[in-house]
Amino acid sequence: MIDLFSLFALFVLAIFVGYEIITKIPPTLHTPLMSGTNAISGIAIVGALLSIPHSTPTVANILGLFALIMATINVVGGFMVTDRMLSMFKKK
Repeated sequence: MIDLFSLFALFVLAIFVGYEIITKIPPTLHTPLMSGTNAISGIAIVGALLSIPHSTPTVANILGLFALIMATINVVGGFMVTDRMLSMFKKK
């Protein structure tokens, strides 16, 4: 079983790697990458919704619901930003 220190070290490493990757992305690639990330989050939402009937009420379900809400906010906000950025390229 993985101990708490290993999980925390992995979490800190993921934060560092994510920050380094995001700061190196040029602005011209931001919109296409956000659209791809939204698609992945959408798949996670569908998977979470499909797993709900097969679970029993526990703390994991509450955390799963919280994750589902956060993923939904991420998808909606991402599509709003993507739509706003793409509207900048339309002729008026």
